[in-house]
Amino acid sequence: MLLIKRPIITFTLLLIAAFGSAWITTLTEVGVRISMDGRRRYLDNIFIERLWRSLKQEAIYLEEIDDGFKARRVIKDWMAFYNTRRPHSALDRQVPGDAHWAGLEHRKAA
Repeated sequence: MLLIKRPIITFTLLLIAAFGSAWITTLTEVGVRISMDGRRRYLDNIFIERLWRSLKQEAIYLEEIDDGFKARRVIKDWMAFYNTRRPHSALDRQVPGDAHWAGLEHRKAA
């Protein structure tokens, strides 16, 4: 039996533009809260745009990608590198994986 969890909150500006009030009704009926105020959205977008820029410049543009299988492998390999071996200045030169687990250990200890 396949169990699908419903989201608690969805950010739905683009979906509203595409599907209108039917989308809002569907989400509301199953108890999903909707966030569509647009405030601070630009901050979320900055991080995603930087991630895509890094992926393209450090992996995609350097490879000759002939098909979806190679694209998937290149992206998967780069994401593993990005999360486990690439230091980030915003994380005091830590890799994201180490910073994430250190944060969890800190919370656990507190």
